[in-house]
Amino acid sequence: MKDKSSKILSIGDILSKFNPLEDKYISREFQSYGYYLAEELNDFKHKSLYIKLAKTVSRPLLEKALEFSADAKAKNKGALFMWKLKELGAWNQEKIKNTGKKIKAKIKDIPF
Repeated sequence: MKDKSSKILSIGDILSKFNPLEDKYISREFQSYGYYLAEELNDFKHKSLYIKLAKTVSRPLLEKALEFSADAKAKNKGALFMWKLKELGAWNQEKIKNTGKKIKAKIKDIPF
């Protein structure tokens, strides 16, 4: 979390500002980062998407895409963010993992 002067806050400062009644749904770091992405892109409608991306996609790719889209003068910064992630190849790594060739074992007939 950063304040308006963009200093990094200490853990004690963060915990003193933590309100368990308001912040009860954010309990993990990736959830906080996903909410931060939604806030920076002004796209609260898709905050669950950004939380999922923060959990699955590598952080440097998210940072590069956010830097690109946050500075742009676009109407839909969320769409620009997703396009930049595609250009950076965020989903190519998943395809390589998921499309591994399955080797079928040949089973010979056993005579009885």
